[in-house]
Amino acid sequence: MMSAQARRSRPSARGTLSREAIVAEAIALADREGLDAVTIRRLAQIHNVTPMALYRYFKDKDEIFDGVAEGLIAQIALTPLTEDPWQDQLRAVLEAVLAALRPHPTVAGLVPTRFLDSAAGLAIAERTLELLGRGGLPQDKAAEVSGYLLSGLVGMVIVEPGRHHGSDADEREDAIRERMASLIALPPRKYPNVVQAAPALAACASPDAYYKLGIDILITGLLGVTTHL
Repeated sequence: MMSAQARRSRPSARGTLSREAIVAEAIALADREGLDAVTIRRLAQIHNVTPMALYRYFKDKDEIFDGVAEGLIAQIALTPLTEDPWQDQLRAVLEAVLAALRPHPTVAGLVPTRFLDSAAGLAIAERTLELLGRGGLPQDKAAEVSGYLLSGLVGMVIVEPGRHHGSDADEREDAIRERMASLIALPPRKYPNVVQAAPALAACASPDAYYKLGIDILITGLLGVTTHL
């Protein structure tokens, strides 16, 4: 049973609980333990309050996920619109989105379906549509392409080679080594290219280069589309 001294030493969330604090802890919890760990009860325990205290801000887990997506999107920093080439400015938007999502691959998948549900997301969507319009895309096509671009960025984050092995450096290194060994051990006559590419398939040698190439592919493909409209 907890002693009176221990009870007094526990931090109190009274006066510090807020929607922003709950969202920040939900993101941190998901980063550490995965989305399944994010529950009203678990967040209440972390904040040293009863679950009822959280219902003031979120009525269920889906609303917490809405808040998590909104919190990530709010971290995307746009630079002012200029007269620079539209594709260069669009690249800057994509880089800004990636900068917000890369540290949080576990929750990145929550973003696409919730992007237009916040003022920050609407501002980014407006900027993207403006730049795609400058590139010659009609409004309906620009709307479709903006969705493709966001999905591409989220996909890069989620499937970054080696990322899913976790954040613990030693465990991640061991898992990557095991994955690489299993690929190298495949029959080379049947899977010659997979065996040869085993190191790159198991982990990114340079995550920055991985994401730069991904954005290059998106922009280059988009330029190819606009020239045929």
